Amino acid sequence: MSPNPVLSVKGLTVGYRTGGTLQPAVHDVGFDVGPGQVLALVGESGSGKTTTGHAVLGLLPDNGEVISGSITYRGRELTSLDPKGWRDLRGRALSLIPQDPTVSLDPVRRVGHQVEDVLRLHTDLDAVARRQRVLELFELVGFTDVERRYRQYPHELSGGMRQRVLVAAAVATDPDLIVADEPTSGLDATMQKQVLDLVDDLRARTSTSIVLVTHDLGVAADRADVIGVMWRGRLVESGPTAEVIANPRHPYTQRLLASVPSRRPARIRRPQIAKTRETVFEVTDLRKEYDGIPAVDGISFEVRQGETFSIVGESGSGKSTTARILIGLTAPTSGRVSVLGTDVTTASRRDFRPLRRDVQFVHQNPYSSFDPRFTVFDVVAEPLRSFRTTRNDDADRVAAALEAVALPADFARRHPRELSGGQRQRVAIARALVQEPKAVILDEPISALDVSVAAQILELLQKLQDERGLTYMFISHDLAVVSAISDRVAVMHRGRIVEQGPADEIFTSPRHDYTVTLLEAIAGRDLTPVGGPA
Repeated sequence: MSPNPVLSVKGLTVGYRTGGTLQPAVHDVGFDVGPGQVLALVGESGSGKTTTGHAVLGLLPDNGEVISGSITYRGRELTSLDPKGWRDLRGRALSLIPQDPTVSLDPVRRVGHQVEDVLRLHTDLDAVARRQRVLELFELVGFTDVERRYRQYPHELSGGMRQRVLVAAAVATDPDLIVADEPTSGLDATMQKQVLDLVDDLRARTSTSIVLVTHDLGVAADRADVIGVMWRGRLVESGPTAEVIANPRHPYTQRLLASVPSRRPARIRRPQIAKTRETVFEVTDLRKEYDGIPAVDGISFEVRQGETFSIVGESGSGKSTTARILIGLTAPTSGRVSVLGTDVTTASRRDFRPLRRDVQFVHQNPYSSFDPRFTVFDVVAEPLRSFRTTRNDDADRVAAALEAVALPADFARRHPRELSGGQRQRVAIARALVQEPKAVILDEPISALDVSVAAQILELLQKLQDERGLTYMFISHDLAVVSAISDRVAVMHRGRIVEQGPADEIFTSPRHDYTVTLLEAIAGRDLTPVGGPA
């Protein structure tokens, strides 16, 4: 423990007011963060880790408040700061990398201008220097063609690209302390490594301290000096990272480690899917251009009934664009796409509509796909109401879908804004499954989930597949997850499929250099099962 910590949290208890009652969500949490130190707060959705991080920065929502305890930054008490005091500190000395770029970025302003806002408020740089600094930051976080990125709006960027914009804004002033709330949850393995390397470089140059809020034990193991494990609002275990990983003492920590994909038993592969099975998706020489630039560049593959076909690749590789074309949300520039025997490249919207009953989609950013006026019940029931007029069994089917994704029945009365990121993702999966489709396209379906819930969802998906013969197209940057669930894998790079084949072959004997690079970038690759090597 540092004798002069940058951040000191003691006896912190935080609550939220609901229905006139103050309900504690964080109980008696305490920790110190020294200069240049990384503390990772790890735990499941709803464990209190994000609430703790937001309390440190004075960013609790209107119904949240610190009930008791102390938060000091370099000896200065933060719980009693007035708005002027927070404006002086936040964005300059203290900074946040938020979890959800869809919510955090202004949709009607260019992203370059949004990063400039931080410099305008907290530096003396003139307009020319601010613009140059933003371009430098965009290069640091891995953008190419930074002039073009500077001028773009959030909707023109992929989820991973938007997350990089938030990282650029957070590090713009070389802050003293960064609270990073799931800072790489939307990024592929190579970009995750690049962003975390950037933050590490900042720490090395300026001794910036970091509170890393994450559900990814691999990231915590690779990047943190100290790990604090949160469960049900309490810090149940903390200590040096190597010690916590090697000798977890609390049962919850042990369960978390057992849920890491690399520590779970390898999936027993089903026999090769027979060629006689129905072809669900057939893609031939598919191409999609934006402003003459190919996002998908002549790819071909097929997916048969009952298999899991995964597409992996970095942000901007074209994998999500491919998924959107298959579901009819984006029109291709050229090529042929067949879904359950229907050529959707020539089908009218009316002809495509029946396919929506049989092919469901799970979006990468669940919050942006929900009507904020809807309750969770309405969100999950929406597909049912789209295809029939009777609502006699909606309640039973919604309850069953919520139970399947490990959400309590009373969540049906809540609104999406009342849920954590992981809980919203589970609602999105429940909505996709409630219609009992033949196929589901899942675009980063567990990127916002902690490892224990992710493991439950993966097991659920496999169980449903075995029982119902479901077909999955799985879009993911998490190679450990892809390895656990996939029958076949396609690797995309710059709009092209550079390698595809059985999952075992891709992960044990990659042929393309880019595939090798992806595998080498997996966080926590050195994690081994408790009691011995993997």
